[in-house]
Amino acid sequence: MLKTMQKHGVTLALFAAVLTGLTALVNGLTKSTIDEQAARQQKALFDQVIPAELYDNDLQKSCYLVEAAPLGKGTRRIFIARKGDAPVGAVMEVTAPDGYSGAIQLLVGTDFSGTVLGTRVTEHHETPGLGDKIETRLSDWILHFAGKTIHGSDDPAFAVKKDGGEFDQFTGATITPRAVVNAVKRAGVYAQTLPVQLNNLPACEE
Repeated sequence: MLKTMQKHGVTLALFAAVLTGLTALVNGLTKSTIDEQAARQQKALFDQVIPAELYDNDLQKSCYLVEAAPLGKGTRRIFIARKGDAPVGAVMEVTAPDGYSGAIQLLVGTDFSGTVLGTRVTEHHETPGLGDKIETRLSDWILHFAGKTIHGSDDPAFAVKKDGGEFDQFTGATITPRAVVNAVKRAGVYAQTLPVQLNNLPACEE
C-alpha cells in the first residue's frame, strides 16, 4: 500500500511538473502576441483622441506618471505628444468618479492651451439605454468635445445644458454626462500646467 501511494505521488508530481512547464512555454509563446495586440488597441484609441498629424514622436513610448487630483485618485499615466522636440499635447488617463453607477474611465487628449482634441470612454458601468450613450457605438455625444476650448475651471459654457453649459444631457439621465463633462474640463485645465512639469515627471516603466 505504501509503495503504491509513493508511486502515485511521484506520478502526480511528474504530471504537475510537465503541466507547469507546458503552461510556462505557452505563456512565453503568446506573451509577445498579447502585448502586440494591446499596443495596437492602445494606438487605435490614441488615434481617436489626438490627430496623428499633430505630432511625430512615438506617443506610446512618451509615457509619464503623475499624481494629480484633477485626473483622479492614485497614479495616472499621461502620454506627451511632440512635434520635433516641442511638446504639443497630451493624452491622459482620467477618472470621472461621480458617474451614476460608479467611476467612468476616460482617455482625454488636449493641447496645452485648453483645447480638447478628443475624448473616449474606456470603462464604465452606466445604465444600459440611458447613461451608456457615452459610448461611440451608441451615440456621437462624446465626439462633441473635440475642438472645444476650456476657459478655466470656472468656464460656465463647459457644462451640460441643465447647468447652463453647451453640452446636451441625455433624456432621463443627467448625472452621467455631467460627470464626463466635468472630468474632461478638469483634465483640460490640468493639461495647461504640464509643460512646466515635464522635466520633473518620472517616466513609465517599460
